[in-house]
Amino acid sequence: MKNGKNPTLKQKKAIQAAGLNQENWLVYKAEPDRLHLVHRNLNQTKIIFL
Repeated sequence: MKNGKNPTLKQKKAIQAAGLNQENWLVYKAEPDRLHLVHRNLNQTKIIFL
């Protein structure tokens, strides 16, 4: 599993805008144009574009 960090307020808003529950996702890589997320329980990864 990738080690995720708690998202910042701006990142939480981006996760919500992507239709995901921001309480279930951690950020393991933040780039200027995208966020790489890992699910807290399922260890699934997703990439969302900002």
